[in-house]
Amino acid sequence: MPVKRTLENYWRLTKPRIWGLLVFTGIIAMVVAYRDTGARLSLGAVGICFASLTLGSASADVLTNYHDRDIDAMMKRTMKRPIPNGEVHPKKALAFGLAMAVPSVLIPLFFINAASAGFMLAGLIDNIVVYSLLLKRRSWASIILGGISGGMPVLVGYSAVPGANPFAPIALYMSALVIVWIPTHIWSLAVFTRDDYEAARIPMLPVVFGDRVASVCIAATSTLLAVFSVAIFVFTQVSIFYAISALALGGLVIGYSAKLAMDRDRKTAWTLFKITSPYLTLIFAVLGITVWL
Repeated sequence: MPVKRTLENYWRLTKPRIWGLLVFTGIIAMVVAYRDTGARLSLGAVGICFASLTLGSASADVLTNYHDRDIDAMMKRTMKRPIPNGEVHPKKALAFGLAMAVPSVLIPLFFINAASAGFMLAGLIDNIVVYSLLLKRRSWASIILGGISGGMPVLVGYSAVPGANPFAPIALYMSALVIVWIPTHIWSLAVFTRDDYEAARIPMLPVVFGDRVASVCIAATSTLLAVFSVAIFVFTQVSIFYAISALALGGLVIGYSAKLAMDRDRKTAWTLFKITSPYLTLIFAVLGITVWL
């Protein structure tokens, strides 16, 4: 196989759109922590944190791809991924994932602090062990419990700044925002691709309870998403521009989730899924810009 194709396959294994978004939330959290503590900005520390977040988030995607290779082969949406289509050998994918996971914890441990390393390790364990190994094939609640890992990059980034308290309200609200975002993001996709999950016997929410219940749950998590985004303004010192942006973006997500609850149309579910990633990107971008300025 040509080197370029091999590199492309390993790049695809990491799911760059997913880890890119998670790394972004972590770096924005770091920016907020610099504002909160008044510490002097260190580009070296930001670079080290970026490397750790990238390795950790990418490794989690690779290792879950490795574990899910059999069910990925059963679903139309995933059967062309590098492992199920035979372009990357499972053992090589496993080695690749572990080769990134280990330094993702050791880098912050030796070059940042133990708190950042602890949050990184907690995120990896929750995503790989709790979500993928233990719950995904057994319980519809896998997204809820496994989604905790999504909030860990925020805590990794925030705690990487000297003097920052990772349990400060703004750090917890930012982390909770990502955790609550995950069910809306994944369950809307699950409604759209329910047939795939049924074929692979994955007990996702719409498979277990049907589209009606799933749509109502999505509306509930979308409302929580908006609440947590506004709470960042109410309980912390950020600008009114952030509040207006949070209300507008939250209203958009709630509007589509309400439409889905009413029509239970898979096209609506797909539209909601497609806007959730830009939503999270924009809400964190606005937060970072307003805090920095």
